Amino acid sequence: MAFHRRKSTIWLTAAAAAMALVAGGAAVVAISSSDGAALADGADKSLFVDITKVKPNVKKPRPENDATTGTFTVDCGRNENGHFNPDNFIAQPGVRNGAQHLHDYVGNLSTNADSNNQSLQAAGTTCKNGDKSAYFWPVVRIIDEEEAAEGGEEAGQEAGEQAPPKKDDKAQQDKDKAAKAAPQLECPDVASLLPEDVPEGAQAEIEKELENIEKVTEEAEKKVAATKAQDRDNVIVGPTREKRAAILNRMMLAFSRQGQQAPDLNPAAACAVEDKAQGEEGLDNGDANSDAAQAEGTENKQNQDNAEENAENELEGNEGEIQRPAVVDLTFRGSPTGKVVAMPKFLRVLYGDAKAGQNGPKNAKASWTCTGFEDKVLMDKYPICPQNSKVKRVHDFPSCWDGKNIDSANHRDHIVFPDQNGKCKRGFKAVPQLRISLTYNIPLEVQQDGRYLVDSFPEEEHNPLTDHDDFANVMSQKIMNRLVNCVNSGKKCRE
Repeated sequence: MAFHRRKSTIWLTAAAAAMALVAGGAAVVAISSSDGAALADGADKSLFVDITKVKPNVKKPRPENDATTGTFTVDCGRNENGHFNPDNFIAQPGVRNGAQHLHDYVGNLSTNADSNNQSLQAAGTTCKNGDKSAYFWPVVRIIDEEEAAEGGEEAGQEAGEQAPPKKDDKAQQDKDKAAKAAPQLECPDVASLLPEDVPEGAQAEIEKELENIEKVTEEAEKKVAATKAQDRDNVIVGPTREKRAAILNRMMLAFSRQGQQAPDLNPAAACAVEDKAQGEEGLDNGDANSDAAQAEGTENKQNQDNAEENAENELEGNEGEIQRPAVVDLTFRGSPTGKVVAMPKFLRVLYGDAKAGQNGPKNAKASWTCTGFEDKVLMDKYPICPQNSKVKRVHDFPSCWDGKNIDSANHRDHIVFPDQNGKCKRGFKAVPQLRISLTYNIPLEVQQDGRYLVDSFPEEEHNPLTDHDDFANVMSQKIMNRLVNCVNSGKKCRE
């Protein structure tokens, strides 16, 4: 199979439109023949541009007087354990190989197509502070010179320095699906109900009670599967509501003792069971992981039978040596217009569009740059960096939340980007903005030869416009509260 196939007019039109979106962007255009076909059979060098010839184009909102300048950085490693799969439980829930390209994961250790709140909460993590959130993005690969020259007829057999992932056998897949279909206890998020200003004198007590409310909730969750549907209200829901109400009351008293009006946390006491078999819907919070919602364009599960990548992590249209990032930086930042509130637990957030070439550039984001040149960012080109500079991807996630939902049908409407001045639209609240920065040691000659590429859907042909990233918040309420306090107080925290 040729590494680069014939390019469509749609791709070229979308790429040209995207260029106009980046103010002061690179003054280069894709070199192609009149019928839209790439001039070269191998690596398409028209997709690469010298970063030193790009004009600065990054415009930052001017911070207002009450801007929040703190940061909270989480150390979750560089995927040293080799957690890869071609799934996306947010955009393609329940679809094995739904992404058709390989994702690089840090954080949550269990993430696959059938992940849900319960499985994510129960899993381990690579994050040093215990953050169980899932952070994942498409891998970057290098094709060797022979592949580039021959158009990739012979697939590269190297998987980089990372070990190949363990394949999910049929028994594990059945187990994951059964767990996903099992009844689950859903409880309102508490950290996101707290005000922007938690008194310093109440912080320790608030963190203690947030930890207590999670313990009570987790204990109740363990009882759901073993309890008959008709007994759940008396055995689980009622007692859990009473315990949570007592904890929430203590939290409200902590505010009062500091002379601050306490937020009304009472609505967060009551939980509900989601049991599709019994017609019980659980909480009205956006129907996370709805199997009917498909953001990345696969409207059916035709890829289910082609789910397994081979031992070298190669997928159709995505061959070559996987590049582990030299640096993975996960940092949450404040807002230029004021303080932020907590993200709710299990919030799903997308960055970019994996099918931007087909869908158009509306949701695409400029991601590509070089270290030392972060004031220049490319959308539809890969950068060629000068000596002593490294290829870098910078992903700034949307940070304006609707205040209620942890997901939405298109996985975007519940959390959106602020305007050019950094302000959220009416009805939305500023939450900490996640920035994921990925830095790579890609040899200069590889960059100049146009031989590094991001994994993509086959029809996207490694279009740099399709760079994207995904995040699911599985931080404990205690960690999230600590994060918000750090950001709002202007501290620089690392965990």
